[in-house]
Amino acid sequence: MQQVEREIKLYERHQQGLAKARMLAGQRGLKIHLGCGPVRKEGWINIDLFGEPDLMLDLREQLPLEDGSCRIIYSEHFFEHVDYPAGAQRMLADCLRLLEPGGVFSVGVPDTQWPLEEYARTRQEGYFQQAKKVWHPAWCETELDHINYHFRQDGRHLYAYDCHTLCRVLEKAGFVSAQRRPFDPELDSAKRELGTLYVEARRAA
Repeated sequence: MQQVEREIKLYERHQQGLAKARMLAGQRGLKIHLGCGPVRKEGWINIDLFGEPDLMLDLREQLPLEDGSCRIIYSEHFFEHVDYPAGAQRMLADCLRLLEPGGVFSVGVPDTQWPLEEYARTRQEGYFQQAKKVWHPAWCETELDHINYHFRQDGRHLYAYDCHTLCRVLEKAGFVSAQRRPFDPELDSAKRELGTLYVEARRAA
């Protein structure tokens, strides 16, 4: 019953966002920030279903924006919360639709290669030291506790990515030139610099 009530509330929020999104009809060159959470970007259209975004939308649904209306679509520590393969494929297809030719899709997710490589290298104190101090709850004691938490985040993380996997997913969705990019202080959150894999791809021109 609680799940039904929750979905009803989410539906109502989404309907409010749909009404507000109509004001964007005909606009081009939009900059979209998906799953913004509390991190709002000035000059962007911040979208989430919680908090105080510019558009309150359920990102499991198709975005109510026009084809080719966006110059750049960005997300940071959101895409790993989307179920794979069905949900991720659906979202990426919609993002490709929204981008103008040559438009950019830029995404940041937890870098899974780092903890796995360190676990295999006799458990050195780089990733795990950082995870114990900053990222993970106190109940994580062993290295495998931390690996599990990295993958699951109390059930909130639905898929884990390394660079090869994320680029492949983007290319299969129809994006081109998918590649790892460096941290960009003008775009990315400073607190996310360590431990984040940033990848950029484009819609073909």
